[in-house]
Formats: sequence, structure tokens, C-alpha cells
Amino acid sequence: MARAASGLRLWPRARAAKTRETDRRERHALALPLRLLATACAFVFMVAFAVVLARLTLHPSPASEALTHTNLHPGRSLRAYLDQPALRDAVKQIGGNILLGVPFGVLVPVVAPRTRGVLRVLLLTAVVMLLVEFAQGALVTGRAFDVDDVILNTSGALVGYLLLGRRMSRTVHARGART
Repeated sequence: MARAASGLRLWPRARAAKTRETDRRERHALALPLRLLATACAFVFMVAFAVVLARLTLHPSPASEALTHTNLHPGRSLRAYLDQPALRDAVKQIGGNILLGVPFGVLVPVVAPRTRGVLRVLLLTAVVMLLVEFAQGALVTGRAFDVDDVILNTSGALVGYLLLGRRMSRTVHARGART
């Protein structure tokens, strides 16, 4: 009699487990196409971001050739921006460089899940932005290498990663969904 009573108590648990298993299978069947779609969209946005980045940073500016100078000292350009009489110009320069890095912090962990993690995102962003700055300083008329731009772009990527990139990457590349 005790067995029958205990068997009756387990039956609702078994039914609930079976229902959970069925729900998991249904979610798993939809997970792969949704993850692929999200990754493809992130890839398209990443390519669009690369095009915008190239147009903004690698476009020649012959008129400002006499005004450009290489900056290898962190903080020097930031002080120059903040010393300008018009606060609007400083906000435009600093804010623009930070905003330029945000999409990188959001999209990179989605497109390349192995880059997930604050240090990996920061390192990858710093390397890419250093390459952009080197190209800008060496190849583009009217542009110069500025270490402060690298710092601001990388800070923007950190902000993007912490606000949205980490969450999006975890959602798209959920570890439990790979069974």
C-alpha cells in the first residue's frame, strides 16, 4: 500500500518532467534557426559598421593636413579637446570616438562567440582600433595616429559590451542549447 501511495505521488512529477522535456525539445527545434538568423543579422550589421568606420576614419582630409599631428601620449588630445572654448566641439570629438566603439562591443561577441568576455572584447577592440589608427596615420592624407582615439573607441566597446553585447551573446549562443 505504501508503494502504491508513493507511486501515485511520483506520477505527477513524472508527467511534469515529460512536459518539460517536450517543451525543451520544441524550444530546441526553434533555437538553431533563430540563433543562425541572429548571427547572420549581427554579421550584416558588423559589415555595415566596418564600412561606416572606414568612411569616417580612412577618408582623406587634405584641408586639415597642416592641423594634424601624431599623438603617442595618452590624454594629450583629451586635454586639447577639453581646453577648447566651445564645449560642443569637445563633446563631438570625445563622444563621437566613444560612440564609434559601441557597435564593436555589441556585435563582436555575437558574431564571434569565442570573443565573449570583457578582456577579450577589450583586447580585440584595441587591436582593431590600433590597426585603424596606424592605417589612418600612415596612409591617409590629413589624418594622424592618435592613441586617445584608440582609448576612447575601446571604452565605447566596453560600454556596448556591458550594456548589450554580453546579454545578446549569451542569448544567441546559449551554452545549454547545444545539446
